[in-house]
Amino acid sequence: MGSIDLTAATWRKSSYSNQDGGACLEVADGFTVAVPVRDSKNPHGPALTFPAAGWSSFVSAVKGGDLTA
Repeated sequence: MGSIDLTAATWRKSSYSNQDGGACLEVADGFTVAVPVRDSKNPHGPALTFPAAGWSSFVSAVKGGDLTA
């Protein structure tokens, strides 16, 4: 997957993030090919990008309780 310009990205905190402010995940919406994800404690650090279809499958599995520890 090629590089994606995230300079104008609007980030939102995941609803599954820790409510105490730690272990927070942020996702940027509005990208059709990939879904950028970053650590909210390091907003200027690197972001991971996942293929949109793969991210959708991951979110469905989390919501469905398929990914238990």
